[in-house]
Amino acid sequence: MEAVRRYDILDTPPDGAFDRIAALAARLFDVPVATVTIVDTDRVWFKAAYGLAEVTQIGRDPGLSTSAILTDGPLVVPDTLQDPLARAHTLVTGPTRARFYAAAPITTRDGHRLGTVDVMDTEPRRITSGQAGALADLAALVMDELELRLSALRMLRVERELVVVEHAARERAERDRAEIAAYASTLQRTLLPPALPEVPGLEAACHYTTASVRDVGGDFYDVFPLGAGRWAFFLGDVSGRGAPAAALTSLIRYTLRSTALLEPDPHAVLRALNSALLADSADGSRFCTLIFGTLVPNPAGGFVITLTGGGHLPAYHLHPTRRDGLFQALARAEPVNLPGGMLVGALHQADFTTRTVQLLPGQALFLYSDGLIEGRTSRGARFGERGLAAHLTHHAATNCALGAAAIIGDLTTLLASFPTGPADDVALLALSAASQTPATAPSGASGTAHTSVPLPDPHST
Repeated sequence: MEAVRRYDILDTPPDGAFDRIAALAARLFDVPVATVTIVDTDRVWFKAAYGLAEVTQIGRDPGLSTSAILTDGPLVVPDTLQDPLARAHTLVTGPTRARFYAAAPITTRDGHRLGTVDVMDTEPRRITSGQAGALADLAALVMDELELRLSALRMLRVERELVVVEHAARERAERDRAEIAAYASTLQRTLLPPALPEVPGLEAACHYTTASVRDVGGDFYDVFPLGAGRWAFFLGDVSGRGAPAAALTSLIRYTLRSTALLEPDPHAVLRALNSALLADSADGSRFCTLIFGTLVPNPAGGFVITLTGGGHLPAYHLHPTRRDGLFQALARAEPVNLPGGMLVGALHQADFTTRTVQLLPGQALFLYSDGLIEGRTSRGARFGERGLAAHLTHHAATNCALGAAAIIGDLTTLLASFPTGPADDVALLALSAASQTPATAPSGASGTAHTSVPLPDPHST
C-alpha cells in the first residue's frame, strides 16, 4: 500500500497513455473488455477500462485482480465458472458476465505489485505462452508510464521549490533550463534500451545523439528476443519532437514488441503498428519511418535477416575484402533498398516492402537515422548518402572482419569531427555476424546504448 501511495495514481483523471494500453490489450487478444487496475486497501480502482461503461471501481473480491497481484506472473482463468474463487466475483455474476479472465501484475522495480492489466471475454478460452508474455509486456509498459509520471511529478515539485528559493530571474532561468535538460534526458532514457541483449554469434552496438539537450528526440531503436532462437530489431524516426514525440515513441516501441511476439511475419507487424498509430490519431498526423527486422541463425554460419521497410532510409550490408585462392572480392557497402515502403501511421492502405538478407560470418548490417547524413563536414558540405557509402566502404576495406562496435566507434568519431555537430538526432545500430564457425562462435556480444548531448560549436563564445 505504501508503494501504491508513492505513485500518487489513485483517483486521478483519465490518461490517454493508459487508455491506449487497455485498447491495445483488447485488440491483441480480441476480447470485449480490457482494464488497467490499481488495488487499494478496500477496492480495485480502474485507471483505464476498455469495454466497461461507467465502472470506476469494484470491491476487493478474491478471484480476479485481487488474486492476480499475489502471483509473480500472468494469471489465467480459462473458465471462471469452474474456478472456486472467480465464480462468485462481481464481474462474473454481474452484467459483465466474464467467463474468461487473464491478467499480469504491474510490478515495481523493488518487487511490489500495484495492480494488474486484465483481459476478459464472455466465453471460456485459453491463451498461448506467447500471449501471456505479451500481457506481461503490457503490464511492464504500464509500470514504465507510472515511473515516467512519477519522475515528472518529482521534477515539478523540485521546480516549484527552486522557484521559491531562487529570487533572481537569471538564476531561475538557468535552473529552469537545467531542469528541462534533466527531464528531457531522463525521459529520453526511458525510450531507449539501457543496453542491447546478448545474441549468440552476433555482435550488436548502438549510439544515440540528441540535437538538443532541452528536448526529447524522435529517433528510436531496439533489439529483443522472440523465442525459439529468433530475434527482432528496429530503428526509426517519429514525427515531431518533445513530449508528443516521446508518447508516440513509447506507443511504437511497445506495440512492436507486443505484436512481434504474436505475429511471426514482419510485414504483418508493421501493418498492426500502422493500424495502432491511425487509431491513436485519425488524421494521420502521428507517423514514423521505420525498418523492422528479424534474425534467424543460419546453420551454415551467420544469420538470415528479414527486413521490412516503412519509408525509412536504406540499411547498408557491409562486405569485407575476401580472398579465395586467386580470386579476390573487394570490400563494399551495399545499400539494402526497400522501395515502395510507405510511412507508418499516415495512410490506412499503407503498403510495406520486405526483403531477405544473408548476413554471413564477418559481414555486418548498419541502420541509421537521417541526422547522420544531414551533418556538415569540416569543409561545410553536407555529408550525405554518398559520403556515408564511401565512408562505410573504406571501413570495410580496412577491416578483414567487420565488428559492430568498431563500426559504431568509427562513426561516432566521425560525428565528433563535424564542426557544428549533428543538425538532427542521430540513431545508429550495427549488427555483425561472428567470423568463427557456429561451434566456436562466442556466446554473444552487446553494445551499450549511448545518449549524448549535441557537440558544441567551437566558434561560439
